[in-house]
Amino acid sequence: MRTIYRVLAYLIAALVAVQAAVMALGVFGLFAWIQGGSVLDKAAMESNTTDFAGVGGFELHGTFGMSVVPVVGLVLLVVSFFTKMTGATRWALLVVASIICQVLLGIFAHEIYWLGALHGLFAFILLACAVVAGRRMVSRNVTAATITTQPVKANADIS
Repeated sequence: MRTIYRVLAYLIAALVAVQAAVMALGVFGLFAWIQGGSVLDKAAMESNTTDFAGVGGFELHGTFGMSVVPVVGLVLLVVSFFTKMTGATRWALLVVASIICQVLLGIFAHEIYWLGALHGLFAFILLACAVVAGRRMVSRNVTAATITTQPVKANADIS
């Protein structure tokens, strides 16, 4: 279960990176489309006919952010109960709470634009929580071969 937990935590971190990449794809595709002479206005956005190279980046960002990442986060939380590692559930809860904040910031940023900046910054918090959660699952088993001992002198002078 520890390996599954670690893989899920790192998968969430990787999905955060994918989120950033597909958003950049959409933004730069939009920039190129506008530089090519097209116009983005309210009518174009509401018509759902705006098609440019990279538009899929916006769609993937929304799909991954609203469904894939939250599902993986919930699976991580469930797995955390079976890892038998101290702090696994706490870190999984931090990851899930970060995902919830990300989703809410992404939704409300459509109405309150400056929340978009928090959405971008909060992605780093989610990334950090996921990486720390994964790193905490590294095996802490200590074998006799890794322990080195020094002989203790019975009458050692302590001065």
